[in-house]
Amino acid sequence: MALPAFGRPGLVALSSVLVTLPVFIQAPWVRQAPFSAAAFTACLLTAALLLAHSDDGRRRRAGELLVGFCGSWLAGSMFWGWARLHPVCHLPLEAFALPLAVAGLGSRWRLACGFYLGSLAGTAATDAGIALTGLMPLWPEVLAASPERAWELLRLAATSVLEPRSLLVVGCLAGGLLRLSQWCWERGETGRVAAAALATTLAVDALFLLLALVAPWLSGLV
Repeated sequence: MALPAFGRPGLVALSSVLVTLPVFIQAPWVRQAPFSAAAFTACLLTAALLLAHSDDGRRRRAGELLVGFCGSWLAGSMFWGWARLHPVCHLPLEAFALPLAVAGLGSRWRLACGFYLGSLAGTAATDAGIALTGLMPLWPEVLAASPERAWELLRLAATSVLEPRSLLVVGCLAGGLLRLSQWCWERGETGRVAAAALATTLAVDALFLLLALVAPWLSGLV
């Protein structure tokens, strides 16, 4: 079946790119200036809504997807700006728009909802992996430590993930994310957006694990 102007590959690529922005752009910004990072949500949302009401199909669909990204950006700004030393607050803050996203799956904003829900599911899996491998206590310790101490703790955490029990946990979660991503992919366009968010989250997690092992000064719990 033919897709509208903003084709399937474009939506998938945009979804993947948007998942990486909070990791590589928002995280360092919000630690230095949390209020401006949170306030930037208004700029993002304004641009998203303008695009979403465009007559051009590609711009409209990109705008709809960006609306979902605004929810993830605001949640990340709130957590990493003011609650980052309290990991128990992470998922509740990230999920602040969950009821709205679920309710909107049947509306014109389904792309936004699919992206937000995919990103949230990836975040939940990441947090579950940190908790089940016993690394959650290191989260605030790493963030509060000096750079040199943080690097040491990150390498210690990454090494502990290579232990058999932790590898089993991580492997099960990764397999679950891949299976969920495949299931979403088979559910149409909105599902493909969610699948891209899930798969990209898994790739970013793998990258940070690798960096924590070989170059911890480039990594962090983000």
